[in-house]
Amino acid sequence: MRRLLLTSGRGPAECRIAVAHALTRLASEAEAAECDCAIARSDAERHGPASAIAVLDGPGADALAQRWTQGSLLWVCRSPLRPHHGRKNWFVGVVDLPLLGQLPALAAVDVRFESFRAGGPGGQHQNKTESAVRAVHLPSGLTAIARDGRSQHRNKALALARLAALLDGQARLAEAGEARLMQAAHDRVERGAAGLRFEGPAFRSAG
Repeated sequence: MRRLLLTSGRGPAECRIAVAHALTRLASEAEAAECDCAIARSDAERHGPASAIAVLDGPGADALAQRWTQGSLLWVCRSPLRPHHGRKNWFVGVVDLPLLGQLPALAAVDVRFESFRAGGPGGQHQNKTESAVRAVHLPSGLTAIARDGRSQHRNKALALARLAALLDGQARLAEAGEARLMQAAHDRVERGAAGLRFEGPAFRSAG
């Protein structure tokens, strides 16, 4: 399991749009890489969240996390908010948030499980039964899905662990000071340490 922080740092609204695009792209790549992706966004403003935590888990999680943490993310696009603005480079900081120690236990009354028929990662055998599980944390509304286990019981445990990782990530950010982490990420991207690059309104990969 890997946990990533995506942040617009001190960037303008265009950087929040880039964060929203990046989350959609990350979820799509996770599905193609045979891993599940759970996301917790900060309170989203009109143009997108200032930051978000993504938990990746499954066979392709490590490789995908390494791809996304090789440097900052650069979106090259004319501003959709200020068409005459000269700037076209918008940065998103991507920070690896390690899982430290045992994740906190979640109270059973705070979690609702929903089963559904799995598709995508995990093999065709999962399509025959409702083995996939969605765990919903009722107080926060956060959700996590597991479909790579071979049984509903296993997927419940996986979904619960991913949900705990999301909540733990939010708690650790609050303790460490999200503003400080966002500042550090912003300072790093401004030095030009871009890794992933996307272009245009469709957020197409540019290598």
